Amino acid sequence: MEPTIIAVIIIILALVFNFLNGMNDAANSIATIVSTRVLTPRFAVAWAAFFNLAAAFIFGVGVAKTIGKGVVSPEVLSLWFVLAVILGAIVWTYACTMLGLPISASHALVGGIIGAGLVKSGVKVLMMESIIKIAAFIILSPLIGFLLGITFSITTAWIFRRWSPFRVDRLFRAGQLLSSALFSLGHGANDAQKTMGIIVMVLVAAGWQKGFHVPLWVILSCYLSISLGTLLGGWRVVKTIGMRVTKLIPVSGFCAEAAAAASIIGSSLGGIPVSTTHTITGGIIGVGSLRRLSAVKWGVAGNIVVAWVLTLPGAGLISALAYLALKACGAS
Repeated sequence: MEPTIIAVIIIILALVFNFLNGMNDAANSIATIVSTRVLTPRFAVAWAAFFNLAAAFIFGVGVAKTIGKGVVSPEVLSLWFVLAVILGAIVWTYACTMLGLPISASHALVGGIIGAGLVKSGVKVLMMESIIKIAAFIILSPLIGFLLGITFSITTAWIFRRWSPFRVDRLFRAGQLLSSALFSLGHGANDAQKTMGIIVMVLVAAGWQKGFHVPLWVILSCYLSISLGTLLGGWRVVKTIGMRVTKLIPVSGFCAEAAAAASIIGSSLGGIPVSTTHTITGGIIGVGSLRRLSAVKWGVAGNIVVAWVLTLPGAGLISALAYLALKACGAS
């Protein structure tokens, strides 16, 4: 098969992955605002998709650089290598979306890069400093979301302690529109950039460009595809995040979203690929645990954590097997 055709196929698959990422992560952007009934699901996904796309005009490409050149050495790149990576990420993300499990699509990508890199060239091509930083945020991002969720909840409770429940509810119904918009901006900024990194890998491997820079068409296509995925939504995951972890009211939904938005936007500005799923789940558990520990359905939360832990090795294994299969068919 001609290299040009292979490259085009991989770019299309990368955009499909980005679309699936938007579907899985639609829950992160809209679950709280839907579960508190501030917006209907149809309006909520349109709201989130708009701000996913708006992020294209606000943020840089620091996360894309981390994904594209910060996980494995550039010499390992080839079209078949990138194809194996994207196949592993797509299969894992699609399977988890169908099971209603909110996972980290970014960690699926990183796991795919690691898995394919190991079977192609061994441990020596892995850039461990970046990998350790990314892995650390599997723990840190939900923890930061959890702590910020608690902090924001305590702060708002103190500030509005003399307000009637009706006034608080009315205020934070409007406030959730703002917090959801901020979170969707952060979601678009962090997650769309991950696919940009993969597409630039293809451009470099195909010899279509030298050095790592992200063309405008790549930026716009990635933001558009993730926005369309969010627009269609992954309703199984929305139910898991927004309705099964804990019961939310507008003020707690606002605190959870604001906590997650602060964490994800800060990480995006720092060029760190983190999981929007991890941050929002941490925020929701944080605000829920303040009411009482039993308010959080820890069995559901445990299932989510298991999916998080398995994502790196699971996607890595699929990508490794995909690369071995491609190699057996004559790829290199």
